[in-house]
Amino acid sequence: MKIAGIYSFNDGQNFVLYNFKKEIKELKAAIKSIDANLHKTKESKEKTMPGKILFSPVGLNKAFKDGLFPLGWKNVKEQCQYSNKFYVDGYKSPAKKKVYPYRDMDFVKNKLGVEVQFGKYSFMVYNVCAKMTIFKNLGHIIAGVEIVPVKELAEHMSTGVSYFEQFVWDLEQRGTANIDIPVMIIGISA
Repeated sequence: MKIAGIYSFNDGQNFVLYNFKKEIKELKAAIKSIDANLHKTKESKEKTMPGKILFSPVGLNKAFKDGLFPLGWKNVKEQCQYSNKFYVDGYKSPAKKKVYPYRDMDFVKNKLGVEVQFGKYSFMVYNVCAKMTIFKNLGHIIAGVEIVPVKELAEHMSTGVSYFEQFVWDLEQRGTANIDIPVMIIGISA
């Protein structure tokens, strides 16, 4: 795979390149090492493209794990313990046992968080505008990298996969807020 675009959210590119030279070198090498065609294995069951062979997000995500975990990158999970103090008087939660969900970040190393996203638009926005801020507030990261497909790659994935160009437009229109952390958005192609 190759890097096709870079967008700097909240001065993310300058911040990340200055503070995380080694980690960015590892990320770029991991991207370059992935042969996307090995992951064109998903048979579409969608009405608009039945039987078409598409890139598999599961396979591509595994390729990133295979490239980064041996270098010391870790998946970080944070358990969510929900409070019931915000329920209105008289409401009783139907939960019979306490099962706590979690939030996780795909890869973290030396306070740099990385999310690889081949999903819907809402997940990209959530990662950059909510999850990365939460993980910063929890002390796991100080900056982030979001790796997403460019439109050319997304067209060979399931319907509804978002892409770099759309994501950048939305972030440009949104602007930054005082709680946003520096994030470098990387658009990749096959």
